Amino acid sequence: MANGRAGGGEVAHGFPHLETVRAAVTALYRRISYEGLTEYAVSVSPAEVAFPEEDDLHLGAHRVAAALVRQLRLPEARMIVSFRAMEHAATVELAAGPEYFIELNDRFRTHRRDIGAALAHEITHVLLHRLGLAFPGTRDNEILTDTVTTYLGTGWLLLDAYREDAVSSQKLGYLTPEEFGYVLAKRARVFGEDPSPWFTSPQGYAAYVRGRAEADRDERRPPLAAAGRLARHRYARDRRLYAAGGRQAGRGAAGEGVAGGAGYAFEGGDGAGLSVSFPCPTCLQRIRVPVRGRVRARCGLCGMVLECDT
Repeated sequence: MANGRAGGGEVAHGFPHLETVRAAVTALYRRISYEGLTEYAVSVSPAEVAFPEEDDLHLGAHRVAAALVRQLRLPEARMIVSFRAMEHAATVELAAGPEYFIELNDRFRTHRRDIGAALAHEITHVLLHRLGLAFPGTRDNEILTDTVTTYLGTGWLLLDAYREDAVSSQKLGYLTPEEFGYVLAKRARVFGEDPSPWFTSPQGYAAYVRGRAEADRDERRPPLAAAGRLARHRYARDRRLYAAGGRQAGRGAAGEGVAGGAGYAFEGGDGAGLSVSFPCPTCLQRIRVPVRGRVRARCGLCGMVLECDT
């Protein structure tokens, strides 16, 4: 796991990796299924990963690791945790198991409150290794790991490890704080969980609020019936342009959706043959529905029923 910024470095913000994050959520649903994800409906609690200063360093680290193993449903995996000086925050040796060796940066000897965050990311690497789920390239694979860590109920620790003031800053993981907040909000909506009381970092909570706002916008994009008036007007304009032969407008709307734009794309011909595709606001898999006014769509991946006004 990347060491992030420690000291006076500037922390990146915003949603630069959102396309990959959304792809990671979809990949997780495809690999585990909605029914499988319900086993992770309750996040690891702050009490389970608390690390009092008076606790023995190694015994405490193994106790926290064991709690995260239980949360991630890895009962046959044993984590052997050690500390050493290194560039990264943590590393894990991915082998056949059942023992996995995790090394944490020496600075966690005195920053024990963040040991759970570092372990959560590395233990998720073990889970993904066992599931055979990976993205090509180191960067995208690490974004996948952060996304899955958060969606399965341990990644709130990574967001809570984000702290920033006038003279120093710290962030663990590869996602920005707002992207962690986005995934956490997606999870909270599905499982009806409110992570707000768990934050000890004011900056982490503020990033969660910003991420939640971005996640909320996913619920109000056309052709969803909850879309706002201006968004519906733009959708109607793009639909008319497509039907009139300006198909580039329809494709452009889909391209903008990668970073929070419209997200929809028209397909087919005029009349009954015209359809629109858009990302499911829950699992982000694309759904296709006919353009014929009010319709109800059921996502084939996560099962969510969506009210649409096409």
